Amino acid sequence: MYNLILASKSKVRKEILDKNNIDCKVESSNVDEDFIKNGLLSKGASPEIISKNLAELKANKVSKKKNGEMVMGADSVIDLEGELISKPTNRDEALNILKKLNGKKHHLISSVCISKNGSMVWNYIDKASLTMKKMSNKELKEYLSKIKDEDLYAYNVYQIEGEGRDLFSRIEGDENTIMGLPVKKIKEYINSIG
Repeated sequence: MYNLILASKSKVRKEILDKNNIDCKVESSNVDEDFIKNGLLSKGASPEIISKNLAELKANKVSKKKNGEMVMGADSVIDLEGELISKPTNRDEALNILKKLNGKKHHLISSVCISKNGSMVWNYIDKASLTMKKMSNKELKEYLSKIKDEDLYAYNVYQIEGEGRDLFSRIEGDENTIMGLPVKKIKEYINSIG
């Protein structure tokens, strides 16, 4: 279909694009996400603004080096009642995140930005709502024991396309958004520019 550069190492985002016949090369932006997040949080930025800024920063950084090419950056965050929940870096953090989400409704925000020559030309933010079942610590630990490290650290604690579906009593929103890429809107944009 259309040639893009994906400024992300995310296997899931690449798979979503492949399934939707969007050809892309992968080039990681190597943006220091924690540094950016902490700076934005200190200024009182909302999870939605942080997600959008990170997607734009990733796309712009790679597109500066790729003259005339379309570069897509993406970022997903969890918004729990206004609190930004980042992906875990170890299993203890993953368990603590699940305990925080336990029995509550949260929003998963996925932002995407397409840049050309170092500047954003298009962006979109989508939000899904997920309500987690009330689970015991034992059940949460059992869930985590089924998830491989590489998956756990890449997917915001739960894998909606796999074991993670069982954590929720209610899921409202697009599954691709929850997995990290609102691909329907990306296709609409790509089709609109021919």
